[in-house]
Amino acid sequence: MANETIRCECGHENKEGTVLCEACGKPIEKNQHIDGNDQQNVLEMRYEGGARRSQTYKRTFVDKIWAFFSSVKVGVWLIVMTLIFSALGTIYPQEQFKNSPLPSSVFYEEEYGLTGKIFYQLGFHNMYDSWWYIILVALIGVSIIISSIDRYVPLRRALKNQKTKKNEVFVKRQRVVSFDNELSENDLNTLKTNLKKQRYKVHEENGHIFAEKNRFSRWGPYVNHIGLIIILIASIFRMFEVMHIDDYVWVREGEVQAIPGTGQEYFVENNEFIYEVYDPETEERFTRALEDVENPVPKNFQTNATIYRATNDPVLGEKPELERVTEGEIRLNQPVIFDGYSLYQSGTQVESEYNSISMELQVNDESLGGFTFDTDEAPSEFNLEESDTTITIDNWYPELEFTDEGPSSFSKYPRNPGIIFTVSSPDLDEDERFFYLQEEVIPLADNNQANVSVSDVDRRSASGLTVKKDNTLPLFGLGAGIFMIGVLQGLYWYHRRIWIHPKDGSYHIGVHTNKNWYGMNQELDKIRKGTNVKPFVDQQEMK
Repeated sequence: MANETIRCECGHENKEGTVLCEACGKPIEKNQHIDGNDQQNVLEMRYEGGARRSQTYKRTFVDKIWAFFSSVKVGVWLIVMTLIFSALGTIYPQEQFKNSPLPSSVFYEEEYGLTGKIFYQLGFHNMYDSWWYIILVALIGVSIIISSIDRYVPLRRALKNQKTKKNEVFVKRQRVVSFDNELSENDLNTLKTNLKKQRYKVHEENGHIFAEKNRFSRWGPYVNHIGLIIILIASIFRMFEVMHIDDYVWVREGEVQAIPGTGQEYFVENNEFIYEVYDPETEERFTRALEDVENPVPKNFQTNATIYRATNDPVLGEKPELERVTEGEIRLNQPVIFDGYSLYQSGTQVESEYNSISMELQVNDESLGGFTFDTDEAPSEFNLEESDTTITIDNWYPELEFTDEGPSSFSKYPRNPGIIFTVSSPDLDEDERFFYLQEEVIPLADNNQANVSVSDVDRRSASGLTVKKDNTLPLFGLGAGIFMIGVLQGLYWYHRRIWIHPKDGSYHIGVHTNKNWYGMNQELDKIRKGTNVKPFVDQQEMK
């Protein structure tokens, strides 16, 4: 690593690579303008000519890594790549929001075809929690930190070390100048008074005058970077469950389910699901709009829920003891909030599952009784004591499908139930088998003596609830607030400096501002008012 220094004729020790002496401002080597053209008459004032580490130390592997991440182009490309991948992740729902019991390997291909299959195989279905996406976000933070330090250190050092007395070459090679001004003592006093009226801090040393204001605005971009770093840290924290939860749970009517992300601490019970639609006859104001709609228009999705907290840590297989925390009505955009968690109404399955199926048994037009099959309990046998009849459940298919090997169940949820059962009764010559299918009972043999019919079907709905908890919001707010402070610093204030250099009875004046030269020129007219200062010249425009 380089550690050489360059001594200026003023005696100041400058680090290797410094373009302008940090004390007197004398050029140490040939300056190149920002657009690459040779500009001998105008100094390059970016970072006050200070030496940036990335442009000075390039010997070791660490130096090369530092130089790579200090590049603004690298930072921009990292941000562009992150934005592109973030956008690709929104083409199809992320895995946690797919609202389907199908495994992801099947769901994306069946739902979206070939593009869905590619989406899954590329890992975009779980993008925002993937290791490579986290690394990409972290690299943006690394780039911001390194590029900020690389520029902040030389700028701070140069601004801190600047002197009132500057080298004549430094003053004469500023962008806006006024040479050979014959100024009296009265002119100088008026000039200083005008500077103070414009809120400049005026310093004097051996006839040299230095006026400066709004130095703090130079730190605006670095304040921006601090805000961005805090926002990036907050976004990384969102990947940890302790800081951020955004999960999904289906709860059927009458069911109690553990709320995901709470570590089996909180449970939700779906007391009732309410589904309402607009009625053209009663909703007169919507009559005309509803006339052209084929399907009913939903008016309200609502889950009346009770929230519980587990009071013990149950043994595996046992149900925890629950105490009521709160209850409420969950509607769209009206969550139930408890202990920092929020439950939102996000999905619905209206009467999509069978809760119970009631059937009646008759032999020779004489009733032998009835039985009710509960889909949750799925009993294996029913005894009708009055007629000494037994119904044995041979096969139970919650979501029936037919394959080459025969009937099977697609899932454990009773959305399309199939029941094969046997009836044994003294009133029958032999046992008879039946198949319940789509709310009908089909005999599995000819010449049945018994007749089984469906007397009632009870369906139930399921609510899809999103559970959210976000402890990163204060961090995001802090980062955004700091970022806006930096924006205001650089947007509404400008670092402006004026050097007045005595030379053989006359005065040379050099002017610099980090932005808004038009405003600077207007301010100069006010500063030179009432004095014999010559009009200022923009040397860059002269080129």
